[in-house]
Amino acid sequence: MLKRHSKFFENLLFILDLTVIFLCWFFAYYLRFFTGIIPIYYGIPSFKIYLLLIAPIIFIWGFIFKVLNLYRPRRLSSRFKEIFDIAKGCTISILLLISITFFWRKFEFSRVVFIYFWLLTIVGLSLSRVIFREGLRFLRKRGYNLRKAVLVGDGLLARDVIRRLKDHPELGIDIFGLLSKREEKIGRKIHGVEVVGAYGDLKSIIERNMVDQVFVALPFSQIIHVEGLLKEIGNYSVSIKVIPDIRYFLPFCSTVEEFDGLPVFNLQDSPLYGWNILEKRMFDIFISVFALAFALPFMLIIALAIKLTSQGPVFYRQKRAGLDGKVFEMIKFRTMTVDAERSTGPVWASKNDSRRTKIGTFLRRTSLDELPQFFNVLKGEMSIVGPRPERPEFIGKFREDIPRYMLRHRIKTGITGWAQVNGWRGDTDLKKRIEHDLYYIEHWSVWFDLKIIWLTLWKGFVHEHAY
Repeated sequence: MLKRHSKFFENLLFILDLTVIFLCWFFAYYLRFFTGIIPIYYGIPSFKIYLLLIAPIIFIWGFIFKVLNLYRPRRLSSRFKEIFDIAKGCTISILLLISITFFWRKFEFSRVVFIYFWLLTIVGLSLSRVIFREGLRFLRKRGYNLRKAVLVGDGLLARDVIRRLKDHPELGIDIFGLLSKREEKIGRKIHGVEVVGAYGDLKSIIERNMVDQVFVALPFSQIIHVEGLLKEIGNYSVSIKVIPDIRYFLPFCSTVEEFDGLPVFNLQDSPLYGWNILEKRMFDIFISVFALAFALPFMLIIALAIKLTSQGPVFYRQKRAGLDGKVFEMIKFRTMTVDAERSTGPVWASKNDSRRTKIGTFLRRTSLDELPQFFNVLKGEMSIVGPRPERPEFIGKFREDIPRYMLRHRIKTGITGWAQVNGWRGDTDLKKRIEHDLYYIEHWSVWFDLKIIWLTLWKGFVHEHAY
């Protein structure tokens, strides 16, 4: 919104970032060679040599920050999310810088300076962003740099626009009045904003009140009025914002992109694309390696116990549906007798299932039979956190009975998930489980994954519905 003003602040923020980066580079050099924190054995190099890296530093940080879209307006984003994005950008940038200097054989730069610089840029840029955005909020909350706006519409969509703009005064948009289709509403107030006229009064209201912005927020039932309104004010030097009433068509991971000048709405998109895919994959590999290293002694004990108490293999491979419905073989410790489903066919385990082995009851009750699935994660078939994978034999019925069931396959299935830590596992309400799975997909982040892992550990692996 406010595109020209937003561009000005974007450029201002870019200049501020470059200034902070330069100061951090200078301060990193000072900390290394003039504070005595770490002893110096080979003398102090000239700062002129370090100044030679300023140009590539500015280029790398500026390029990476642009690629990561760190200069987009953050009207609804949290400070913590912005700081995390800055840390991510600084980490990628410092790795690129180190790679470049590796081929610079004429001089060997101090690795300690790079470490200092990496930490200082994260802290310095985060603080400067907080100060910058708080400064904008402070000014706009006190009436500076405001844009006067009128809102065409008085329905649910218009009310939603008013609420959001009031929640974010830092945008600097002052809605001074509404226009309604019904003249009898003139003089009433909606969410504290007065209805100042009907649709036909738009032109005169713009002239009398020095309006900068016109927001058109009409329901589909009144969409016929949009063309006439736009023609009526097309010759006025006001910024016109049309907010389409499509919120009910965007229920799941919706995104908007542009195709050759045309806006395209993706209604059932996956939140994992681009950097997010790599981010989640690296997270899965790191946690899996750590978990397997920790659990390996226990897994050997479990394997031995299975061999000693029942005939058959240690591991059990079962076909499950994963990302995009693709079938893979999920690995578990065997907890039932061999060929347990020969007479029954594919069925869910019951509370007092006679097919379980002596140790199988304990393993299923404590979820220790799931430990081998970390190998599925390393193979890329599963994730640490995600909707639990289901058997293909059951999916056909579920997709018919439960609306939006197949949307849970938009990301990789997981060892644990949001539904599981909230108690929806085993023989529980499938609709509730799907609701939690879809909530997880819509709100995915690394921090959400960490929260679910923590809740999994905190609440323990034993569950009353784990049969």
